[in-house]
This record gives sequence, structure tokens and C-alpha cells, in this order.
Amino acid sequence: MPFFDRLAAATGQTPQQGAVVIERRAVQMIAASAIWVLLVAALARPQWVGEPVTREVSARDLILAIDISGSMDQHDFKAAEGEVLTRLDGVKEVVKEFIARRKGDRVALILFGTKAFVQVPFTQDLRTAQLLLEQTSVGMAGPQTAIGDTIGLAIKTFAASAAKQKLLVLLTDGNDTASRVPPEHAADISRQNEVAVYTIGVGDPAASGENRVDLSVLQGIANTTGGHFFRAEDGAQLRAIYADIDRLVPGRLQTLSWRPKLPLFQWPLGAAVVLGLLLWLALLLGSERRNLREVRHA
Repeated sequence: MPFFDRLAAATGQTPQQGAVVIERRAVQMIAASAIWVLLVAALARPQWVGEPVTREVSARDLILAIDISGSMDQHDFKAAEGEVLTRLDGVKEVVKEFIARRKGDRVALILFGTKAFVQVPFTQDLRTAQLLLEQTSVGMAGPQTAIGDTIGLAIKTFAASAAKQKLLVLLTDGNDTASRVPPEHAADISRQNEVAVYTIGVGDPAASGENRVDLSVLQGIANTTGGHFFRAEDGAQLRAIYADIDRLVPGRLQTLSWRPKLPLFQWPLGAAVVLGLLLWLALLLGSERRNLREVRHA
């Protein structure tokens, strides 16, 4: 107790033999001051700030809407290699290649027939999107075609998107026979939400019923939303169309920059703890030596 003499005087007591008044040493004051400085430095939470790191990410969200109504099962789609496939199988081959080129984009997949549903929500996992597209089969969403409802579902899917560029690519081989929302009205809502719709017609405009593709409606949707309309009759044309879409709407890149920060508070805090332990150990050893010398003198 460094103020033992003052405590004894304040209580009116006289120290007896064996009482020891230990004065604070200079090393204690220096160590205490150093520990205080180290603790204040640790509380200030110093950080090491690294060199700036920049990264370019896509500012575009893309939805692919694929018609899987009953007419997509017709075996009349000529692939680029000359092989004749069902319409859906031919579309799958081209769309999978298109997805593979979407590096940086967030991609979603909507399938529609009588009803429309989201098969793949927005993701950058392109491999998973390709696998889920491959598992698609005709009739999963019903035999009819709901183009207007599909556009409405796409707008709803885009609602949570913060991307600056929103693009819907809609492919169908039929005309709208099952929508609760007319395609023209859905296109107008899409324009208001700044969603561009690129429509692709792969059916026969001279056919009847579900097998007939209404090219005028698809063209009207594209014009209303600021997109483009395409007509595809085989795999080669469809590949060229998706290449045109890449050229007409190149992906927008957004540059993100940050500086990595590494906390350093643990170093002054650890130094304060180590210094305190060393001081305590030195004082303990010094006290033991002093007691040992007193015993020898006695």
C-alpha cells in the first residue's frame, strides 16, 4: 500500500515492527504510463487501410420466358446441324448457349403455358439455370398459352430488382389464349416499369388454334416496351437472334470500389496485457528475493 504512512496517521495508529512501507519505483510509473497509452490506443480501434480494390459487376437483370405449351412438342424444329428436333428441345439448345454467355448478369427463368411460374429466380449460378432448363418438359404449365400473364409475372419478379437495366426475352410459338391480363395491357405496364421486352416468335402464323403464333401481338409488345421483335424458323435463325440481342443490349457494367480494412486494436491491447504481466512477475520475484534476504539476516 503506497500511502500506508498517511493511512496510519489518519487512523491514529502507530505501525508496529514488521510493517513495511514500499515506495513506488520508477519502473512501475513508466510501465503504468505505457500500459495506459496502449489501452487508449486499443480503444481508438486503429485500422490498416489497404490499396483501393475495384470490381466491375453487371448492372443488368435478365429474365428468359420460355413457352412450354402443348404446341412446343411438335417435331419440326430444324437445328443448326440439320437435325430435326421438337420445338422445345431446339429452343433449349440455343437458350443454354445464351445463358452460358451471361457472365456477370443475373438470370431468371420463367416457364409458361396455361399458367406462368418462375423456374429459376434471379441468380448468377448459370450452371444451375442451365440444368433446370434442361429438366423442363412440354405441358408442365398446361397446354394453352398465357403471354400477358407471363409479362405480368416478369414485372412482379423485377419489382425487387435494383438493376439499372431490366430485360425480358419472351419466346413463344402460339397466341395468347389463357391470360387474364391482355398482352397489350401487360406491355403498357411493362413500359411504365422500364422493362424492355424482346419477343421471339417460333410458330407458324398460318396455323390455327394453339399452333398459330400471333406475330402482330408480339411485335406490338416489343414496340410498346422499347424492345425488338424477331421471327425464328429454325435453330440457325434463333442463334442469330440471341446474338443480335447481345449486340443490341450489351451488358452494363457497374464499377465498385473499396479499400480493405484490417483491425489492429489487438496489438496494443496484447502489448498492454503482456507488459502488465511482466511487471507483476518482476515485482513478485523482487518481493520473494527481498523476503529471502530478510530471512537470512534474521
